[in-house]
Amino acid sequence: MQLHDLYPFPEERKTRRRVGRGSGSGLGCTAGRGNKGQKARAGGSIRAGFEGGQMPLQRRLPKYGFKNMPFKVTYVVINLDRLQAAFEGKTTITLDDIYARGLAAYGSPVKVLSSGEVSVALNVEAHKFSSAAAEKIRKAGGEAKELEAVAASAE
Repeated sequence: MQLHDLYPFPEERKTRRRVGRGSGSGLGCTAGRGNKGQKARAGGSIRAGFEGGQMPLQRRLPKYGFKNMPFKVTYVVINLDRLQAAFEGKTTITLDDIYARGLAAYGSPVKVLSSGEVSVALNVEAHKFSSAAAEKIRKAGGEAKELEAVAASAE
């Protein structure tokens, strides 16, 4: 059995439309494009949103609001239970360790959240901590060292 023997069978396949093959075919002369005009020409496609020279909708509507995209800081969040699992037996976790272990992309700002329990005294270094996460780390006898805030992420 070959691929061409499989369904759909040749007699069930729709034949492609052969345009511009004489007036007897029914698709000769203008080849189904109608008479004249931009869409009858070769390469005569009209871009999306074009309204025939009328001021397009996206330009007629007013711009409003404040866009903070270039200055938005997006933190990579890591929960305490994930930190402990990744650094089992280690008491000091620096930002470079987090990057090296692949928990966050290098250079991205990191925030530690409080999901999970802290059983060992950990000294954690990150850009931000949730108040609950910092409290859990301190209760276990560790230290939550907050690094200087990042101006903008490169995402």
